[in-house]
Amino acid sequence: MVESVQAQDAQGGGQFNPVLTPDDVRLSDAARAKMAELLQENADEVEAIRIFVGGGGCSGMSYGMTFTDSRTPYDCVFQADGVTLYIDAVALNYLRGVEIDYAERPTGASFVFNNVFAATGGRGTCAACGGAG
Repeated sequence: MVESVQAQDAQGGGQFNPVLTPDDVRLSDAARAKMAELLQENADEVEAIRIFVGGGGCSGMSYGMTFTDSRTPYDCVFQADGVTLYIDAVALNYLRGVEIDYAERPTGASFVFNNVFAATGGRGTCAACGGAG
């Protein structure tokens, strides 16, 4: 069961809701199945998959995932179909509109973050490096 976490919102009041729904975190069926498989295989060592967003540059934000064995007071939690995800509240804002997929390609299998520019408002070009033609 996910505990309620108290925190101040941007207006200085209210309650932070740490429970995420499928509308908050969009996972393809392939991603959901692979995440559940990975969590099951590592159940003795981890409790969730942490999704994080790092500062970008010309190519926008960077998205990634790692196993975690602890939850912070700022984490939002998604639980469904054998998948538990922790996403901090700031990273969650950059994941709005993003779908996480799992793709198997000749070069290898990986998780893919689709539609990231919709979440960050970027265009995929950079004025500083001459790519914004």
